[in-house]
Amino acid sequence: MLDNTARSYLLHTSDEEKILTVSELSFAIKGTIERDYSSIKLQGEISGLKKHSSGHTYLCLKDNESVINAICWRGTKVSFPLEDGMEIIVRGRVTTYPSRSQYQFIIEEASMSGEGALLKLINERRKRFAALGYFDNKREIPKFPRIIGIVTSQTGAVLQDMRHRLEDRYPFCDVVVWPVNVQGTMAPEQISNAIRGFNFMIDRRPDVLVVARGGGSIEDLMPFNEELVVKAVYDSSIPVVSAIGHETDTTLIDYASDLRAPTPTAAIELITPVLADIKLRLMDLRTKMKSLLIGTLKEMKTRITNAIKHLISSQFIFLAIRQSFDDKIGKFLILINNYFQKESMKLDSKKIMGLNYYLNLKQQQYSAVRKTLEKRAEYFMVQHCQTLKVLGDRLEQASFKKILSKGFCFITDMKGSTIETKLDFEASRNTGYVIHFQDGMSEILYHTHAIPCPTHEKFS
Repeated sequence: MLDNTARSYLLHTSDEEKILTVSELSFAIKGTIERDYSSIKLQGEISGLKKHSSGHTYLCLKDNESVINAICWRGTKVSFPLEDGMEIIVRGRVTTYPSRSQYQFIIEEASMSGEGALLKLINERRKRFAALGYFDNKREIPKFPRIIGIVTSQTGAVLQDMRHRLEDRYPFCDVVVWPVNVQGTMAPEQISNAIRGFNFMIDRRPDVLVVARGGGSIEDLMPFNEELVVKAVYDSSIPVVSAIGHETDTTLIDYASDLRAPTPTAAIELITPVLADIKLRLMDLRTKMKSLLIGTLKEMKTRITNAIKHLISSQFIFLAIRQSFDDKIGKFLILINNYFQKESMKLDSKKIMGLNYYLNLKQQQYSAVRKTLEKRAEYFMVQHCQTLKVLGDRLEQASFKKILSKGFCFITDMKGSTIETKLDFEASRNTGYVIHFQDGMSEILYHTHAIPCPTHEKFS
């Protein structure tokens, strides 16, 4: 091998015996480094992170004094997205790039540098997301959801537990499941795509979404702290419930969601009512509706009865107005007669002399008075005729004959008093009663030995 030969030559020969090319030296160094540093762990802070279109990731790992280039090839299993400023521990190997005389670290595995570093990263993200307003968009959870969308793993026990709890509490609801990975590098993209996919649905679009997974370590729950997932929850037009891990677990999706549930099964309890409670509520509403309907019918019955009484009494009001009009006309005629009698007596007392002058004068006065009286009488007649016409129209509209024309009738005793109760009807059976129809009335007389007519209960 070229590297072994060059290495041996450098150790056992002098510069005058052998001259190496640049490539020979570069490959000799490359072989030495790859042999001695083929599998090591390295701790450092990520800097200058760049993701190439090929899927490879280029970055630098640094500490307080040194920097080394690093590469994470596409397909390398990393359980969390790499970010600038993140403190990580990587395992891999060191190699060189002879064309540029550079050495670099090839990352094969990566993990966060302790739980404290993860918590620090999550806290920094929380502050940044809050400043961006991702935690401000809150939607109302429907009280009676028809369709529930669930974003979770299809293979875990979480989905089965949620289904069983839903069947016990609210079996009318339909469930649409969008299976995703809830752990690993592909999880954030799949979860965010599921949330956005539910929002684009037209048929069977859920009324509420539940993003759920079981418990796990901080590293396992990191997909639910990613900006891709948090922003998908923020942009959702469908209310979202987060049900991640156990009650003590908190992720950034909890702040962005509309409701946080301590466990996945608790999420079902929070967004669905109990079937027994719904039945009790319906029974209570049915009782109140029945009571309200009965009260309304009684009120309408009372108002109709009063209206009928008012229609009957309005006939007598019209007769009273007509009688008053006749009285005023009679008084008016009496005044005119008295006036002419007085004037006649005055003429008789006058002397013959000047009689013609006096008669002419009185004739003029009489003409003036007659015109005034005619105008007043005409005005009086017009006013009362208009009043009588309006009252007649009202009486016609309110007349009980209008009611009778619709198939109704009313009953009076032989004296003309209206029979309104069953007791009055029974009392009139010995004397007889009159049924008033639209086109006339019918008298019914009872004899003391007549067979009594069957009675009927009032309809209510």
